[in-house]
Parts: sequence; C-alpha cells; structure tokens
Amino acid sequence: MEIKVMQNVLKANDVFADQTAELLKAKGIRLLNLIGSPGAGKTSVLELMIPLLKDKGLRIAVIEGDCATARDAQRIAVLDVPVVQINTGNGCHLDARQIGTVMTEFPLEDIDMVIIENVGNLVCPTGFDLGADEKIAVISVTEGDDKPLKYPRIFHEAKMVILTKIDLIPYTNFSLQRFTDALRSIRQDQELFLLSCTTGEGAEKLVERFWM
Repeated sequence: MEIKVMQNVLKANDVFADQTAELLKAKGIRLLNLIGSPGAGKTSVLELMIPLLKDKGLRIAVIEGDCATARDAQRIAVLDVPVVQINTGNGCHLDARQIGTVMTEFPLEDIDMVIIENVGNLVCPTGFDLGADEKIAVISVTEGDDKPLKYPRIFHEAKMVILTKIDLIPYTNFSLQRFTDALRSIRQDQELFLLSCTTGEGAEKLVERFWM
C-alpha cells in the first residue's frame, strides 16, 4: 500500500511538472533546479552569478525553497530580480505543483531563465521532477569528498556539479582527486565546476555554462 501511495504522489507530481515544462518551453525560458545540503552555498552561488548573468543581458527570476523564513529570498531581492519564497514547513523538498503555482507570479514575457533553489537536502528534492531543464548539484568542500558515494542519486541525475568553497581546500582534508574519482564512478560525463564565492575564482567559467 505504501508503494502504491508513493507511486500515485509521484505520478500526480509529474503531471504538474510536464505542464510547467511545456509552458516554459513555449516561452523560451530555461528552468534550473539547484539541489544541495544546507550550507552548501546555493544562495551564495546565486548572489555571485546573477549580477554577472545580468551583465550579459540574461533576465532571471528565482524561486527560493526553505522550511521557514524568507531570508534567502531577501538576499536575492537585493539583486533586483523577481523572486518568490516558498516555505514548506516540515516538507523536505519542493514539488511541481508549488512551482507551477509560483509561475503565475512572474512576468514570464520578461524572463529568460528561472532558477529554483530547492530546500537544503541531497535526498528528497532529487526524487521530484519540477519540470526543470536540468538538475544542478551544489556541494561544498566542507561537506567532505565522499558525498557522491554516500548520496549517488543526485550525482547520477545532475549532469552539472558545482563544488563551492574551494578556497578552503588547503585548510581541510578534502581531496579533489578523491572527489573527482567518486563523481566519475557514478557518471562519466559529469561537468564539474570549481567555485569560490569568496574570491570569485571559477565564476567566469560558470557564467559561460549558465549562459549557453
């Protein structure tokens, strides 16, 4: 019975996801789903990248997912882009119905890309299709180099991985080689971007990838 219920939940979710995907495709809007643990640096990545992308003429909107507060949305609003906060309460992920509802809040005719910052979690958000063009895994040096092996599903589904806080590597036992080997053991065509939101190292390469 539990399996059947879960299948029904996912099936209903996929209907909303397909509707969102069709809507945005018709308008030429890309939808990206950022997934990472609390503290991985997802909001910091957006704070660094959005001004650079705006300089290239890209019109961006952001959906912030959190259990509580609007703190991340407030940080993004300072960048002068449309942003909507979704608080899930005890929920550990965003679902496609929530995303579809939020789309009505945006001036879609004036947007090129919507970026979802999902609720901080490497597990639950991975299983729910939001209609995004791609899932992007965000992981920080301080989380350890073994996370791809511990949480393989997100690293299997995300073609693109952003490793943040690389400026801290000299002060930790993090091994970039072990991390890369772990990624390659899960998916051979993984795109790995190294980023420091503190120094800006790696930002330009990431901008080019977002902009493509």
